[in-house]
Amino acid sequence: MTLQTPYYLLDKSVLLRNLEKISYLRQASGVKCVLALKAFATWSVFDLMREHMDGTTSSSLYEVKLGRDKFGGETHAYSVAWADHEIDEAIEACDKIIFNSVSQLERYADKAEAQGKKIGLRLNPGISHSHFILADPARPFSRLGEWDLERVRPVLDRISGVMFHFNCENDEYDSLDTLLQTIEERYADILHGLEWVSLGGGIRFTGDDYPIDKLAQRLKAMSERYGIQLYLEPGEASVTKSTTLEVTVLDTVYNGKHVAIVDSSTEAHMLDLLTYGEYTSVAPNTGPHTYIVCGKTCLAGDIFGEFQFETELKAGDRISFLDAGGYTMVKKNWFNGVQMPSIAVRHLDGQVELVREFTFEDYARSLS
Repeated sequence: MTLQTPYYLLDKSVLLRNLEKISYLRQASGVKCVLALKAFATWSVFDLMREHMDGTTSSSLYEVKLGRDKFGGETHAYSVAWADHEIDEAIEACDKIIFNSVSQLERYADKAEAQGKKIGLRLNPGISHSHFILADPARPFSRLGEWDLERVRPVLDRISGVMFHFNCENDEYDSLDTLLQTIEERYADILHGLEWVSLGGGIRFTGDDYPIDKLAQRLKAMSERYGIQLYLEPGEASVTKSTTLEVTVLDTVYNGKHVAIVDSSTEAHMLDLLTYGEYTSVAPNTGPHTYIVCGKTCLAGDIFGEFQFETELKAGDRISFLDAGGYTMVKKNWFNGVQMPSIAVRHLDGQVELVREFTFEDYARSLS
Protein backbone atom coordinates (compact mmCIF):
# COMPACT_ATOMS: atom_id res chain seq x y z
CA MET A 1 0.00 0.00 0.00
CA THR A 2 1.48 3.33 -1.10
CA LEU A 3 0.41 6.29 1.02
CA GLN A 4 0.84 9.96 0.34
CA THR A 5 3.54 11.44 2.56
CA PRO A 6 3.97 12.84 5.09
CA TYR A 7 2.54 10.29 7.49
CA TYR A 8 3.33 8.67 10.81
CA LEU A 9 3.56 4.89 10.51
CA LEU A 10 2.93 3.03 13.77
CA ASP A 11 4.03 -0.62 13.78
CA LYS A 12 1.93 -2.70 16.18
CA SER A 13 4.49 -5.52 16.26
CA VAL A 14 7.11 -3.16 17.70
CA LEU A 15 4.55 -1.57 19.98
CA LEU A 16 3.65 -5.03 21.24
CA ARG A 17 7.26 -5.73 22.25
CA ASN A 18 7.20 -2.65 24.47
CA LEU A 19 3.81 -3.58 25.89
CA GLU A 20 4.95 -7.11 26.70
CA LYS A 21 7.78 -5.63 28.78
CA ILE A 22 5.25 -3.48 30.57
CA SER A 23 3.11 -6.55 31.26
CA TYR A 24 6.14 -8.43 32.52
CA LEU A 25 7.02 -5.62 34.92
CA ARG A 26 3.45 -5.43 36.18
CA GLN A 27 3.35 -9.16 36.84
CA ALA A 28 6.81 -9.37 38.42
CA SER A 29 6.51 -6.33 40.68
CA GLY A 30 2.81 -5.72 41.31
CA VAL A 31 3.14 -2.18 39.96
CA LYS A 32 0.30 -0.74 37.91
CA CYS A 33 1.08 1.14 34.69
CA VAL A 34 -1.08 3.93 33.31
CA LEU A 35 -0.38 5.47 29.92
CA ALA A 36 0.79 9.09 30.03
CA LEU A 37 -1.38 10.65 27.33
CA LYS A 38 0.79 13.77 27.21
CA ALA A 39 3.37 11.68 25.34
CA PHE A 40 1.15 9.47 23.22
CA ALA A 41 -2.60 9.59 22.65
CA THR A 42 -3.13 7.89 19.28
CA TRP A 43 -6.27 6.08 20.28
CA SER A 44 -6.50 3.90 17.19
CA VAL A 45 -4.06 1.49 18.89
CA PHE A 46 -5.60 1.61 22.37
CA ASP A 47 -7.25 -1.73 21.64
CA LEU A 48 -3.82 -3.35 21.90
CA MET A 49 -2.45 -1.13 24.65
CA ARG A 50 -5.30 -1.66 27.09
CA GLU A 51 -4.50 -5.37 27.17
CA HIS A 52 -1.14 -4.55 28.77
CA MET A 53 -1.80 -1.41 30.84
CA ASP A 54 -4.11 -0.43 33.66
CA GLY A 55 -5.47 2.86 32.37
CA THR A 56 -4.37 6.41 31.61
CA THR A 57 -3.12 9.53 33.29
CA SER A 58 -3.57 13.05 32.06
CA SER A 59 -2.37 16.63 32.07
CA SER A 60 -5.65 18.29 31.14
CA LEU A 61 -9.41 17.90 31.02
CA TYR A 62 -9.40 16.76 27.41
CA GLU A 63 -6.84 14.05 28.14
CA VAL A 64 -8.94 12.87 31.07
CA LYS A 65 -11.97 12.56 28.81
CA LEU A 66 -9.98 10.85 26.05
CA GLY A 67 -8.59 8.33 28.51
CA ARG A 68 -12.01 7.53 29.90
CA ASP A 69 -13.78 7.36 26.54
CA LYS A 70 -11.15 5.67 24.37
CA PHE A 71 -8.95 3.63 26.74
CA GLY A 72 -10.92 2.70 29.84
CA GLY A 73 -9.49 1.12 32.95
CA GLU A 74 -8.31 3.51 35.65
CA THR A 75 -8.52 7.17 34.71
CA HIS A 76 -6.17 9.44 36.64
CA ALA A 77 -6.77 13.19 36.38
CA TYR A 78 -3.79 15.46 36.96
CA SER A 79 -3.22 19.04 35.89
CA VAL A 80 -0.71 21.69 36.89
CA ALA A 81 -3.74 23.85 37.64
CA TRP A 82 -7.44 23.11 37.31
CA ALA A 83 -9.86 25.88 36.35
CA ASP A 84 -13.24 26.49 37.97
CA HIS A 85 -15.10 25.89 34.71
CA GLU A 86 -13.51 22.44 34.13
CA ILE A 87 -13.07 20.88 37.57
CA ASP A 88 -16.56 19.36 37.81
CA GLU A 89 -16.18 17.59 34.47
CA ALA A 90 -12.70 16.38 35.36
CA ILE A 91 -13.86 14.92 38.66
CA GLU A 92 -16.82 13.21 37.03
CA ALA A 93 -14.60 11.59 34.37
CA CYS A 94 -11.84 10.28 36.64
CA ASP A 95 -11.21 7.62 39.27
CA LYS A 96 -8.39 9.53 40.96
CA ILE A 97 -7.75 13.27 40.88
CA ILE A 98 -4.26 14.50 41.69
CA PHE A 99 -3.78 18.11 42.67
CA ASN A 100 -0.55 19.96 42.02
CA SER A 101 -0.68 22.14 45.13
CA VAL A 102 -2.22 22.30 48.55
CA SER A 103 -4.14 25.42 47.52
CA GLN A 104 -5.80 23.60 44.59
CA LEU A 105 -6.56 20.66 46.84
CA GLU A 106 -8.22 22.91 49.40
CA ARG A 107 -10.16 24.66 46.65
CA TYR A 108 -11.61 21.54 45.03
CA ALA A 109 -11.26 18.54 47.37
CA ASP A 110 -14.82 18.88 48.70
CA LYS A 111 -16.17 18.35 45.20
CA ALA A 112 -14.06 15.22 44.71
CA GLU A 113 -14.98 13.83 48.13
CA ALA A 114 -18.65 14.39 47.43
CA GLN A 115 -18.37 12.07 44.41
CA GLY A 116 -16.29 9.50 46.27
CA LYS A 117 -13.19 10.01 44.15
CA LYS A 118 -9.73 9.21 45.44
CA ILE A 119 -7.60 12.31 45.98
CA GLY A 120 -3.86 12.66 45.49
CA LEU A 121 -1.28 15.40 45.76
CA ARG A 122 1.85 15.91 43.71
CA LEU A 123 5.03 16.22 45.77
CA ASN A 124 8.29 17.61 44.45
CA PRO A 125 11.24 15.87 46.10
CA GLY A 126 13.71 18.46 44.81
CA ILE A 127 15.77 15.75 43.07
CA SER A 128 15.54 14.44 39.53
CA HIS A 129 17.18 12.80 36.55
CA SER A 130 16.95 14.99 33.45
CA HIS A 131 19.35 15.92 30.69
CA PHE A 132 17.49 19.17 30.01
CA ILE A 133 16.74 22.00 32.42
CA LEU A 134 13.65 22.71 30.32
CA ALA A 135 12.18 19.34 31.30
CA ASP A 136 13.60 19.08 34.82
CA PRO A 137 10.71 18.99 37.31
CA ALA A 138 13.13 19.86 40.12
CA ARG A 139 14.56 22.91 38.37
CA PRO A 140 14.95 26.02 40.56
CA PHE A 141 11.61 27.58 41.52
CA SER A 142 9.68 24.74 39.88
CA ARG A 143 5.90 25.01 40.07
CA LEU A 144 5.49 21.24 39.73
CA GLY A 145 4.31 19.86 43.05
CA GLU A 146 4.65 20.77 46.70
CA TRP A 147 8.17 21.08 48.09
CA ASP A 148 7.39 22.01 51.70
CA LEU A 149 6.30 19.09 53.86
CA GLU A 150 5.00 21.46 56.51
CA ARG A 151 2.39 22.63 54.01
CA VAL A 152 1.52 19.03 53.16
CA ARG A 153 1.07 17.53 56.62
CA PRO A 154 -2.19 19.36 57.47
CA VAL A 155 -3.92 17.84 54.42
CA LEU A 156 -2.64 14.28 54.70
CA ASP A 157 -5.96 13.13 56.09
CA ARG A 158 -7.66 14.23 52.84
CA ILE A 159 -5.48 12.29 50.41
CA SER A 160 -5.09 8.58 49.71
CA GLY A 161 -1.92 8.87 47.66
CA VAL A 162 0.79 11.06 46.19
CA MET A 163 2.53 11.45 42.88
CA PHE A 164 6.25 12.01 42.39
CA HIS A 165 7.42 12.78 38.85
CA PHE A 166 11.19 13.16 38.89
CA ASN A 167 12.58 11.51 35.76
CA CYS A 168 13.03 12.54 32.15
CA GLU A 169 14.54 10.01 29.72
CA ASN A 170 16.16 8.11 32.59
CA ASP A 171 17.68 4.91 31.22
CA GLU A 172 20.04 4.39 34.16
CA TYR A 173 18.72 1.98 36.79
CA ASP A 174 21.35 2.98 39.36
CA SER A 175 20.29 6.61 39.07
CA LEU A 176 16.66 5.68 39.64
CA ASP A 177 17.58 3.48 42.61
CA THR A 178 19.50 6.34 44.22
CA LEU A 179 16.61 8.74 43.71
CA LEU A 180 14.17 6.25 45.22
CA GLN A 181 16.41 5.79 48.25
CA THR A 182 16.38 9.55 48.83
CA ILE A 183 12.60 9.73 48.45
CA GLU A 184 12.10 6.86 50.88
CA GLU A 185 14.37 8.44 53.46
CA ARG A 186 12.69 11.83 53.18
CA TYR A 187 9.06 10.71 53.03
CA ALA A 188 9.01 7.42 54.96
CA ASP A 189 6.54 8.59 57.60
CA ILE A 190 4.14 9.82 54.92
CA LEU A 191 4.46 6.72 52.74
CA HIS A 192 3.42 4.42 55.57
CA GLY A 193 0.06 6.18 55.76
CA LEU A 194 -0.85 6.10 52.08
CA GLU A 195 -2.78 3.67 49.88
CA TRP A 196 -0.95 4.38 46.61
CA VAL A 197 2.05 6.24 45.19
CA SER A 198 2.72 7.14 41.59
CA LEU A 199 6.39 7.39 40.62
CA GLY A 200 5.51 9.16 37.40
CA GLY A 201 7.04 8.53 34.00
CA GLY A 202 10.29 9.25 32.22
CA ILE A 203 11.82 5.84 33.04
CA ARG A 204 13.06 4.05 29.92
CA PHE A 205 12.56 0.54 31.21
CA THR A 206 11.45 -0.85 27.85
CA GLY A 207 14.93 -0.24 26.40
CA ASP A 208 16.87 -3.20 25.05
CA ASP A 209 19.47 -3.35 27.82
CA TYR A 210 17.45 -2.08 30.77
CA PRO A 211 17.68 -4.40 33.84
CA ILE A 212 13.94 -4.87 34.13
CA ASP A 213 14.22 -7.67 36.69
CA LYS A 214 16.18 -5.42 39.05
CA LEU A 215 13.55 -2.73 38.60
CA ALA A 216 10.78 -5.23 39.35
CA GLN A 217 12.49 -6.37 42.55
CA ARG A 218 13.09 -2.77 43.62
CA LEU A 219 9.49 -1.73 43.07
CA LYS A 220 8.08 -4.83 44.74
CA ALA A 221 10.26 -4.28 47.81
CA MET A 222 9.19 -0.64 48.08
CA SER A 223 5.53 -1.54 47.71
CA GLU A 224 5.74 -4.22 50.39
CA ARG A 225 7.78 -2.05 52.76
CA TYR A 226 5.08 0.61 52.96
CA GLY A 227 1.98 -1.40 52.08
CA ILE A 228 1.23 0.77 49.07
CA GLN A 229 0.11 0.24 45.48
CA LEU A 230 2.79 1.67 43.21
CA TYR A 231 2.06 3.19 39.81
CA LEU A 232 4.29 4.06 36.88
CA GLU A 233 3.21 6.39 34.09
CA PRO A 234 5.02 5.25 30.94
CA GLY A 235 4.46 7.44 27.92
CA GLU A 236 7.36 7.43 25.51
CA ALA A 237 8.57 4.13 27.01
CA SER A 238 5.38 2.46 25.79
CA VAL A 239 5.91 3.46 22.16
CA THR A 240 9.69 3.71 21.78
CA LYS A 241 10.90 2.69 18.30
CA SER A 242 7.36 1.84 17.20
CA THR A 243 6.76 4.75 14.86
CA THR A 244 8.41 6.40 11.88
CA LEU A 245 7.67 9.68 10.13
CA GLU A 246 7.59 8.93 6.42
CA VAL A 247 8.56 11.82 4.13
CA THR A 248 9.43 12.51 0.50
CA VAL A 249 12.28 14.58 -0.92
CA LEU A 250 10.89 17.59 -2.80
CA ASP A 251 14.12 19.28 -3.87
CA THR A 252 17.88 19.23 -3.41
CA VAL A 253 20.17 22.25 -3.37
CA TYR A 254 23.86 22.88 -2.80
CA ASN A 255 25.01 25.79 -0.65
CA GLY A 256 28.45 24.56 0.38
CA LYS A 257 26.78 21.36 1.57
CA HIS A 258 24.19 19.16 -0.08
CA VAL A 259 20.70 19.88 1.26
CA ALA A 260 17.52 17.85 0.78
CA ILE A 261 14.15 19.49 1.40
CA VAL A 262 11.30 17.19 2.39
CA ASP A 263 7.51 17.53 2.61
CA SER A 264 7.49 17.79 6.39
CA SER A 265 8.74 20.07 9.16
CA THR A 266 10.45 19.76 12.52
CA GLU A 267 8.47 22.63 13.99
CA ALA A 268 5.15 21.24 12.82
CA HIS A 269 5.68 17.47 13.00
CA MET A 270 8.64 16.69 15.34
CA LEU A 271 8.63 19.76 17.55
CA ASP A 272 10.83 18.34 20.31
CA LEU A 273 13.79 18.37 17.92
CA LEU A 274 13.64 22.16 17.99
CA THR A 275 12.66 22.41 21.62
CA TYR A 276 15.66 20.41 22.82
CA GLY A 277 18.13 21.24 20.05
CA GLU A 278 18.38 17.66 18.76
CA TYR A 279 18.36 15.85 15.42
CA THR A 280 16.28 12.84 14.53
CA SER A 281 17.78 9.62 13.17
CA VAL A 282 17.61 7.48 10.05
CA ALA A 283 18.81 3.96 9.32
CA PRO A 284 21.21 2.72 8.20
CA ASN A 285 22.77 6.23 8.03
CA THR A 286 25.69 4.93 5.97
CA GLY A 287 27.10 5.67 2.56
CA PRO A 288 29.29 8.20 0.76
CA HIS A 289 26.64 10.87 0.20
CA THR A 290 26.05 13.42 2.98
CA TYR A 291 22.91 15.55 3.11
CA ILE A 292 21.42 18.01 5.53
CA VAL A 293 17.74 17.08 5.52
CA CYS A 294 15.45 20.06 6.09
CA GLY A 295 11.78 20.79 6.37
CA LYS A 296 9.78 22.91 3.96
CA THR A 297 8.71 25.74 6.29
CA CYS A 298 10.08 29.28 6.28
CA LEU A 299 11.97 28.65 9.54
CA ALA A 300 15.69 28.81 8.74
CA GLY A 301 16.49 26.22 11.38
CA ASP A 302 13.90 23.68 10.23
CA ILE A 303 16.49 20.88 10.09
CA PHE A 304 15.94 17.19 10.79
CA GLY A 305 19.65 16.40 10.78
CA GLU A 306 22.68 15.56 8.68
CA PHE A 307 22.80 11.99 7.41
CA GLN A 308 24.66 9.58 5.15
CA PHE A 309 23.01 7.90 2.17
CA GLU A 310 24.14 5.16 -0.21
CA THR A 311 23.03 7.09 -3.31
CA GLU A 312 22.51 10.71 -4.24
CA LEU A 313 19.10 11.99 -3.19
CA LYS A 314 16.66 13.27 -5.77
CA ALA A 315 13.09 14.55 -5.80
CA GLY A 316 10.68 11.71 -5.11
CA ASP A 317 12.99 9.70 -2.85
CA ARG A 318 11.51 8.52 0.43
CA ILE A 319 13.09 8.91 3.87
CA SER A 320 11.97 7.37 7.17
CA PHE A 321 12.69 9.29 10.37
CA LEU A 322 12.95 6.87 13.28
CA ASP A 323 11.41 6.78 16.75
CA ALA A 324 8.72 9.33 15.95
CA GLY A 325 6.01 8.07 18.32
CA GLY A 326 6.46 9.94 21.60
CA TYR A 327 5.73 13.67 21.87
CA THR A 328 5.14 14.02 18.10
CA MET A 329 1.53 13.35 17.17
CA VAL A 330 0.39 15.03 20.39
CA LYS A 331 2.33 18.18 19.40
CA LYS A 332 1.76 18.37 15.65
CA ASN A 333 0.50 21.74 14.42
CA TRP A 334 -0.38 23.74 11.32
CA PHE A 335 2.66 26.06 11.17
CA ASN A 336 2.93 27.58 7.67
CA GLY A 337 -0.18 25.64 6.72
CA VAL A 338 2.05 22.67 5.93
CA GLN A 339 0.15 19.43 5.36
CA MET A 340 -0.29 17.65 8.68
CA PRO A 341 0.96 14.04 8.52
CA SER A 342 -1.64 11.34 8.23
CA ILE A 343 -1.58 8.48 10.74
CA ALA A 344 -1.20 4.90 9.53
CA VAL A 345 -0.99 1.65 11.48
CA ARG A 346 0.77 -1.53 10.45
CA HIS A 347 -1.27 -4.27 12.09
CA LEU A 348 0.13 -7.49 13.50
CA ASP A 349 -0.68 -9.31 10.26
CA GLY A 350 1.43 -6.80 8.29
CA GLN A 351 -1.49 -4.96 6.71
CA VAL A 352 -1.20 -1.16 6.73
CA GLU A 353 -4.31 0.86 7.50
CA LEU A 354 -4.66 4.60 7.02
CA VAL A 355 -6.55 5.62 10.15
CA ARG A 356 -6.53 9.42 9.89
CA GLU A 357 -6.02 12.06 7.23
CA PHE A 358 -6.04 15.82 7.72
CA THR A 359 -7.49 18.21 5.17
CA PHE A 360 -7.67 21.90 4.36
CA GLU A 361 -10.97 21.97 6.22
CA ASP A 362 -9.21 20.76 9.38
CA TYR A 363 -6.64 23.53 8.93
CA ALA A 364 -9.28 26.20 8.39
CA ARG A 365 -11.44 25.04 11.33
CA SER A 366 -8.41 25.21 13.64
CA LEU A 367 -8.04 28.94 13.04
CA SER A 368 -11.52 30.39 13.52
